[in-house]
Amino acid sequence: MNVHFSYKVSKTPDLEKLIKQQTEKLERYLEVFRPELVHLKGNVEENSARQGFVVSLNLRLPSGQMASQETSSTAVAAIKAAFDAITEQLKKHKELLRNQHKWARRRGARRAVIGTVPFEQTVAAVKPELISASDISAYINVNLPRLRRFVQRELDYREGQGQVPAGQIAVEDVIGEAIATALGNHGERPERMKLEPWLYRMAREAIEHIASDGGEEYRIALEQPQRRQNVQASDEPRLQFHQPDESLVVENMIPDRTANNPEELAARREMLSQVEQALGDAGGPEREAFLLYTVEGFSLEEIADITKRSVEEVRASIRKGREHLQRALPIRDAFKDKLMEYSKSA
Repeated sequence: MNVHFSYKVSKTPDLEKLIKQQTEKLERYLEVFRPELVHLKGNVEENSARQGFVVSLNLRLPSGQMASQETSSTAVAAIKAAFDAITEQLKKHKELLRNQHKWARRRGARRAVIGTVPFEQTVAAVKPELISASDISAYINVNLPRLRRFVQRELDYREGQGQVPAGQIAVEDVIGEAIATALGNHGERPERMKLEPWLYRMAREAIEHIASDGGEEYRIALEQPQRRQNVQASDEPRLQFHQPDESLVVENMIPDRTANNPEELAARREMLSQVEQALGDAGGPEREAFLLYTVEGFSLEEIADITKRSVEEVRASIRKGREHLQRALPIRDAFKDKLMEYSKSA
């Protein structure tokens, strides 16, 4: 897909990251079209202090063109609303293309009947590939820490609610069973665009499966050695890349200008732990939907696929979780305000 964005405001790394994230989500619905024939143009500008920010999007496809324009007090909310509007138009457009062969056509008395086929079966359509083992391995290699944090957060919540005993289920056991289930031959595999929510659903089901079994089959006897034995009996391979007397110099460091400093990261982790603790008594569906939407960044449709609920139920749960968090955490914080503003777009 050809993407071009123009900014009439100060361009920040957070703004670019949000636009990139929303563009990647939009690309998941465009896999049926050839990438070189899809064009997305966007414009971000600040209209006035009273009207706030204006975001305009224009999406041009081989079969049509659609546009959206949204205004909000913050650039984040305006970008989110504009992409949601263009996504809804794209879904309706694809549904129209799928049902084009069902349109009623006027035929004369001597006019021959010409058969039609759905758009997905035409030459212009690109059929999305199903998830393969290499796709799962590539995703795990890059996003394993993020998946581990999700599993750890779910286990901490269930232990706090008394659903499972403390320390009975290990994070590695849940991730191992989720990956084994995903790589298994049984069951249908979704399209590649749904890989991430599908793996999150596998991890969620693995927690429930291990918890129902009591974790007995995942316990390891204490008499068995757990550490990997050093069969080489030497540290020579490690010392080929690092010597004990080596010291780190400035020339060996490449700074990341977009990364947060340690104080900001510590404040973010502390505020996130407070949010999770405050949502502990908000109800399981409300807490789960709110965190998947604001922290993990999933869309409403992806959360509905993960939790096996409807989109309207997910939207209502996010709204209830936001209202509960506002009552439980009356303090003002930049990270909390960002979560609240982001959840309002659901």
